[in-house]
Amino acid sequence: MRQLAATVRQARSASPYYRELFAAASPIVGDRRALAQLPLTRKSELGALQQRSLPFGGMAQLAPPLLSHIFVSPGPLYEPGLAGVDRWRFARALFAAGMRPGMLVHNTFAYHFTPAGRMFEAAACALGCAVIPAGPGQVEQQVRTIAELRPQGYVGTPSFLKLILDKGDELGADLDSLRCALVTGEAFPASLRAIFAARGVAVQQCYGTAEAGLIAYESSGGEGLMLDEGMVVEIVRPGTGDPLPDGEVGEVVVTLLDPTYPLIRLATGDLSALLAGTSPCGRTAPRLRGWLGRADQSTKVRGMFVHPAQVATIVARTPEILRARLVVERCDDQDVLTIEAETEVADATLSDVLTATVREVAGLRAAVRFAPPGALPNDGKVIDDRRPLP
Repeated sequence: MRQLAATVRQARSASPYYRELFAAASPIVGDRRALAQLPLTRKSELGALQQRSLPFGGMAQLAPPLLSHIFVSPGPLYEPGLAGVDRWRFARALFAAGMRPGMLVHNTFAYHFTPAGRMFEAAACALGCAVIPAGPGQVEQQVRTIAELRPQGYVGTPSFLKLILDKGDELGADLDSLRCALVTGEAFPASLRAIFAARGVAVQQCYGTAEAGLIAYESSGGEGLMLDEGMVVEIVRPGTGDPLPDGEVGEVVVTLLDPTYPLIRLATGDLSALLAGTSPCGRTAPRLRGWLGRADQSTKVRGMFVHPAQVATIVARTPEILRARLVVERCDDQDVLTIEAETEVADATLSDVLTATVREVAGLRAAVRFAPPGALPNDGKVIDDRRPLP
C-alpha cells in the first residue's frame, strides 16, 4: 500500500482538482480503510469538470513529452495518452488470451478520436506482436485481409468477430488462422463463446475504461476476471461510496496507481462484485464477476427525480431497516412507487415512519413492502424501474 500513499500524496501536490477535493481528508492514505474515506469522482461528472478547466478538469497537469495523445470520446470527454510502453496495461490480458511474441494481431477497435484502437495496439506491440490496424466496419475487407495476411489473434467486440466469421463463411474465405481472441466492450454470453470454441477460436474477455485502462481480465482458470495489479478496485454501495463485502453487487470504483496520472476513487458507473477465494488456475489476485449492469439508477417518478443517494439517506434515518430499494411500476397509466425494505420489525408503526421518511427525503408518496433479512435480490439495485419502455 506504499504505492497508494505515494499516488494520493502526488495527486494532492500536483493536481488542483484533487488538492481541493481532498482538502478536508486525512493527510495520510495508506490502506483501503483510509482510501474509502476519500470522496468519489464520478465518471458521469468528468465532462462538466473538464469544461470548467480544459482539457482534463484540473485532475492532471500534463504536457509533452509525457503527454503523447489527447483522445476524444463521446460527451465529449478528453482522455490523455501518455508516452511509454503499454501505459494502459492491456498486454497482460492479451497474453492471458493466448497471444505471444511474433504473432500477428488483427485489431478492430476504432482509431478515430477514441483511444481503444491505440490501447490494444500499444499492448500488442509491447508483447512483441505485429498489428493490423483494421478498425471497425468494412466487413468484406476485414475478411479478405485476414484470409490473405493470416493473423493468429483478434482484438475487438465479440459480436464483430462473429460478423467477420459469418461473412467469411458466406464468401468461402479461409479464416482458420485465427486461433485466439481478446474481446471487450459488450456482453459476452456463454452461447457466443461456445460458437467460437466450435470453430477453434479460444476467446477470453477483459474489462477496462478509457480513463483507467485495464481493470480485469480472464485467465484460463474459469470463473471471474483477475483484477489488474496496477490499481486498487473497490465495490461500493451505489449512492454512498461505502465498500461492500465480497459477493455483494455494487458499483466498481477504481484508483489508478500511477503518480504521473493520478485517478483516485473514480466511480465507473458499472456494477460488479468481488468473488471470494482464489482462481482454480492458481493465481492469487482478487477476481471480479464481470460486468453486471449500470449503477446509475436515477429515474423520474411523477415528475420528480429519485437518486440512489436518497435511498441511502432513508435507510440511515430508519435504524430498523437493514436494506432497501425503491421499486417504480406503472399501473393504470400512473407511476406507482414502493419501498421494499428488509427488517425484523415489520409492523404498522415502522410502515408509517418509512412512508413519512420517503416523502420527506424524496418528496414522493410510496407504498411499503417489508421483507425478511436477506430476501432482497443481491443485484446492486437500489432503484428498480420496472416500467415498460415506451
